[in-house]
Amino acid sequence: MRLHHMGLAILIAAIWGFNFIAICYGLQQISPELLCLSRFLGASLPAIFFIKRPPVPFRMIILYGLVMFALQFICLFFGIKAGMTPGLSSLLMQTQAFITMFLAFIFMGERPSRWQLVGAGVSFSGIILVGAHLDSHMTVLGFMLVIIAAISWSIGNIVSKKIGKVNMLSLVVWSSFVACFPLLLMSLYMDGIDQIIYSAQHISWASAVSIIYITYLSTVVAYVGWSWLIVKYPAAVVAPFMLLVPIFAMLSSIVFLNEPMQLWKLVAAALVVMGLGINLIAPRLMVRIIRMREALT
Repeated sequence: MRLHHMGLAILIAAIWGFNFIAICYGLQQISPELLCLSRFLGASLPAIFFIKRPPVPFRMIILYGLVMFALQFICLFFGIKAGMTPGLSSLLMQTQAFITMFLAFIFMGERPSRWQLVGAGVSFSGIILVGAHLDSHMTVLGFMLVIIAAISWSIGNIVSKKIGKVNMLSLVVWSSFVACFPLLLMSLYMDGIDQIIYSAQHISWASAVSIIYITYLSTVVAYVGWSWLIVKYPAAVVAPFMLLVPIFAMLSSIVFLNEPMQLWKLVAAALVVMGLGINLIAPRLMVRIIRMREALT
């Protein structure tokens, strides 16, 4: 991978890591459902009038928008609102890699390798450690909501596989538009039109910056940039950069939100990242070692 493309991958990981801080600032004034609606409304309008719909059945776009965007992020936002810290939320979201592996085995017949299973075991030991430290500050409800968000991301990955290679900007814009409808209904039911108008009229600068960040940087720029890298390079080359997302999230949470970093959090983070590393990197290393042995013999 070229150096400036590597820089782009690191930048995207940083954007997604800092995204959890932006969500926290946004939730200080805006309800989770209204913040989520604002995100996808901004990502789809007015772009949907200028970008052609992806050449796939519309039901697949609806399914992708509902699962990958609406369900994933409403659960994530409510999970953070319920007490999960940005750093740990980012860490729990990384379980999507192994949930995707499991779903791909169930629905697509893709058998996981031995190293993938080992990596899953190591990472989930870190998740168990997080679950063992739930208390009044990190609720069971928040924990479960973030895990559901990770499952939604995994289902979205499977739907994306079914959709195949399409213009990712087009898919993001149209799927974001689809996600707006259930989020609008939820916001009207839970907030009411008067509260929505009040929130729009009295929005703080911090919430406004948060919405701009999670809408354009995290949703549009990062998703499109990541998809471009995936197309240009093998997934095995690009995917390891995802290991940086929880690191950026935890560091930014310490700096901006004064999140305490106990020893158990460091151990849990190390286990999750180590498991992801085994899953993403170990198979490639083994292939290289085998090739080197064959070359020597």
